Amino acid sequence: MTTNARARFGSLALGRMGLGTAPLGNLFAPVREEEAVQTVRRALALGVRYIDTAPHYGNGLSEHRVGAALHGVDRASFVLSTKVGRLLSADPDAPRDQHGYVGVLPFRQRFDYSRDGALQSIEESLQRLGLTRIDIALIHDIDAFTHGVKDQPRRFREAIEGAYRALAQLKSAGTISAVGLGVNDWRVCLDALRHGDFDGFLLAGRYTLIDQSAFAELLPACQRRGVSIILGGPYNSGILARGAVAGATFDYRPAPPAVLERVRALSEICTAFGVPLPAAALQFPLGHPAVATVLPGARSPAEVEANLRFAAHPIPAGFWAALRDAKLLALEVPLPMGAV
Repeated sequence: MTTNARARFGSLALGRMGLGTAPLGNLFAPVREEEAVQTVRRALALGVRYIDTAPHYGNGLSEHRVGAALHGVDRASFVLSTKVGRLLSADPDAPRDQHGYVGVLPFRQRFDYSRDGALQSIEESLQRLGLTRIDIALIHDIDAFTHGVKDQPRRFREAIEGAYRALAQLKSAGTISAVGLGVNDWRVCLDALRHGDFDGFLLAGRYTLIDQSAFAELLPACQRRGVSIILGGPYNSGILARGAVAGATFDYRPAPPAVLERVRALSEICTAFGVPLPAAALQFPLGHPAVATVLPGARSPAEVEANLRFAAHPIPAGFWAALRDAKLLALEVPLPMGAV
């Protein structure tokens, strides 16, 4: 896997492909402990440098597993992000299936975007990970997707006045290296640029083959400010990995008819050019200069290997031209220049 000077987040070199670990928190289905650990280690062995996790993923389960995988690994060899905004409280009666995760740890989540909440969250994450520092701290889910249109402005103010200031102080002190958001809505990133000095955003699913809603406003604003995008959810929670099959999901819900139709059209052109749909999904976002890194999830070493194969799969220029001719990509959207 080649490196690229654009694959940076603040002062940190991430590489063009990272590893998302929501699946290792048992998202939708359980993952065996040993397989979770081997997934992270296989990614590192294949040259992946950047790993993302969060307390939300399985109520700390992902962080525990990532920490176990990183035990004894040279700390300078990887970049790690986790998130603040949710605190976990032990509760033996807590349901074992929560928020789309199954077999989670016995905790309940509560939102807390305050200064003290962010500092507590970082400290607890370090304990779960078994590390003395993280590299990137991301404020998690301060968007209407999570909180609803009515409550989101209050949560946003709480985060900017509390969590953001705490993280900016940690960065100034050298305790962490970079500060950003981890969200599903590009609009909250645009708002954040007006209120703080962010290194970048982990934006899930909003600059993909089937959702380019971040293109017109957010990505140009990030270019002007020198702010990086880590594009999470490049498969839009599954449909761009498996295609428009029965049970396909888009943004963590059953895919609507319009999305299924679009993916079928994409798949037809993929077949005509001999391009796997997941390869196109992983490589497309990297065509934009604001996108530093693409962050697919994986729940097994085999999925890590597949993601890296797809990222390196040769895609002819005529394929992207055919997508434009079919009006599946706008003329203004920049196209990838080559595989990772």
